[in-house]
Amino acid sequence: MFAAKLSAYALAGALLASPLAIGASVQRRAVAYFDPTAGGGSMFADAGNGLGEPLNVIISGLSSPDVLTEDGLINYAQAIGFSTECFGIHLGNPFPANLGDGHGPVNQTVELRQDYGDEDGGTCLESLIGGNHFRVFFQNGPSANSGAAFLAVSKEEPVTDNHDIVPDGYDIGRDTLVQSAVGITSNDGVTYSTTAQNITGLLPTGTEGVNHDIAIDGIVTLLTVTIQ
Repeated sequence: MFAAKLSAYALAGALLASPLAIGASVQRRAVAYFDPTAGGGSMFADAGNGLGEPLNVIISGLSSPDVLTEDGLINYAQAIGFSTECFGIHLGNPFPANLGDGHGPVNQTVELRQDYGDEDGGTCLESLIGGNHFRVFFQNGPSANSGAAFLAVSKEEPVTDNHDIVPDGYDIGRDTLVQSAVGITSNDGVTYSTTAQNITGLLPTGTEGVNHDIAIDGIVTLLTVTIQ
């Protein structure tokens, strides 16, 4: 009996001493992101033509864990003016990205479009007249598991112009999304507080390697999203 009690106390002490032993699935990760290039990846999503779209917004791995899932990110996107594609239909090939996390190139998890104030049907309007949109990639591989979401954000032309990116559309898309995100937003009963920090050194400046030969300013905006 005495030995059994000692074993129970030892087990309880081990659990208390290890913060990972209980609730590991809901704990925040320890870093905001890992630089994909450090693991052989890239800060560009592969457009399939030898060029890429800049991953110009990162939702930090230090954000609330419920934001850093596909469903959670969609709900957050709807809180800042984006939603899923019109009738769930995606035209064109998905883009892959290698986030240097050990998974290699992985296709976008989801693509979200500006919803013009109507999360149910507004993205159909975006598909027609153009607007802001972004592709989502999660950094969750075995060698760099930050949990961060890397976004390739851009503003695009209407369907009559083949959804090409508007002039300066990568920087414009990033800045427009950030303006919508910073501060307090809410959707479906969830309230978010978002802060932003601009980071240089992850992306180059200019047009080299950039799809559509559109110059970028080299800034990546890091968003930290906290559920209230």
